[in-house]
Amino acid sequence: MLRCAVMLRAHRAPRGLSLLAGALIAAFLLESFLASRVKSPAFDETGDIAAGLSYLRTGEVRANLQHPPLLKELAALPLFLSGVRLPDTPETRQMLSGGGMERPVGSALIARNGADRVMFLSRLPMILLAALLGVLIYAWGRGIVGDLAALGALFLYALDPTVLAHSYLVTMDAGLAAFTVLFFGALWHYLRRPGLKSLLLCGAALGALLATKFSAIFLLPVAAVLLLAAPGFGRKLAAAACAFLAICLTAALVIQAVYLSPDGLYLYSTGLQQVNADHDPNYLVYMAGLTEHRFAGYFAVAYLLKEPIASILLVGLGLVALLRGRAITVLGKLFLLVPPAALVAAHTIWADNLGIRYIIPALPFLYLIGGVGLAMLIRNSALWARAVAAVLCLWVLAAAAGIYPDHLSYFNEAACLVRDPSQIGFDGGTKCGPLWLDDSNVDWGQSLKQLKSWMDEHARGRPLHLADFGSFPPEAYGIPYERTDFTKLIGPPAPGLYAVSAHWVARLPALGPSQWLRDTRPEAVIGHSLYVYDIRREARE
Repeated sequence: MLRCAVMLRAHRAPRGLSLLAGALIAAFLLESFLASRVKSPAFDETGDIAAGLSYLRTGEVRANLQHPPLLKELAALPLFLSGVRLPDTPETRQMLSGGGMERPVGSALIARNGADRVMFLSRLPMILLAALLGVLIYAWGRGIVGDLAALGALFLYALDPTVLAHSYLVTMDAGLAAFTVLFFGALWHYLRRPGLKSLLLCGAALGALLATKFSAIFLLPVAAVLLLAAPGFGRKLAAAACAFLAICLTAALVIQAVYLSPDGLYLYSTGLQQVNADHDPNYLVYMAGLTEHRFAGYFAVAYLLKEPIASILLVGLGLVALLRGRAITVLGKLFLLVPPAALVAAHTIWADNLGIRYIIPALPFLYLIGGVGLAMLIRNSALWARAVAAVLCLWVLAAAAGIYPDHLSYFNEAACLVRDPSQIGFDGGTKCGPLWLDDSNVDWGQSLKQLKSWMDEHARGRPLHLADFGSFPPEAYGIPYERTDFTKLIGPPAPGLYAVSAHWVARLPALGPSQWLRDTRPEAVIGHSLYVYDIRREARE
């Protein structure tokens, strides 16, 4: 017992660093929660909320098989416990029979039970899970990169606009990141201290990971490679194979339980075959003024434009230090480099080019590498190095503060640097974001509440022509509007008040000859995602 106590004390983080880590987690929780209260349901949230509640109400997983059920069940649990019911409609019955309609059912459910109440309850587990990811980054980081670098990684995580934007959404990407780090942290622990308990923890973590999103399957060969690379396992192929098999069998039991059915693995394989089944193969992706079916460099461009420049610089510095240094073992370097490389490569080859959100699970590994770079600067005895560290940290802090609460639309200063440097502001290069990317990079339907507040103050009683990019009905917030199809915006518009999603501001000039969305100065930009134009007759003439 005395020996165990001494070992725990030796591995305990310095008190000052632990307090700073706790403060960062608390700040993250507060910022995520407050931002969530401002934002309306994002595009995918309506369907995921409806599907999750249907699982708990019926005990069957039939709706929305394109994603595994774990995160949807977690989000629906507070709704279930508070007595929220699915609407009794033909659309609901169709959804429960596996016939789709999740988003209309979710919209009706949210509107009928109070949008603020439903979104608070369903988003709360997501916020807590995102905070847990911060804890995991720090806890695992201490073991793999050291105390100071782990704190630096947590700092980059807690203030990243991309993470903050998705931390509270009832969608899969941030949760997938959490279970990815949980699994690889558990695997790291098992390889360092093999035992039945740690082996079962690996299997449970893998099961949760696989039950979060189907793209987690790409991490199975990564886990096998890391097992083979570990000292003591690489020379014993049979031991590595048995360990991997035991982890997978435990994961299968978890999947069975998550699917609420003995047919869990069958339902899992059925859902796997339906991934992207409803996606239009003819859809053209937008990037930098061009449209194509796919861009090979899409996720690289998204990362370089939507992550804070200071964070990117620290990752680059940390990567050099990681590759050249000897303080971190070869296995540790593999744990930091192979999973994110596999995730980015897999998504580059197979995923739709719809947003940086797809590679969010790779970001925690980059934060750990960035933490290595930040720790190297801080430990440097030269005054200039510590000054650089301070400037970069302040830059990261400014990025999060400048875009609050509109984190989803954030772009760094590089987005405006080439096109129009005068547009660079406290919110980075967000004003130039639609010149580069569309879809969930700029708008996902999350600014309706802010639109309602703006209209009450500036446009009370005026008819609104709305071209939004969401699945939740604006009338649920009391917004009087006339739906404007995006095809009507290709040519010069009739006089009136228009609110146009940044998604359409981005892609319409690339699809049609009209540039009025770019050439006309907006009356306001609400939530950094809805462009309001006041088109007057004399201006048109």
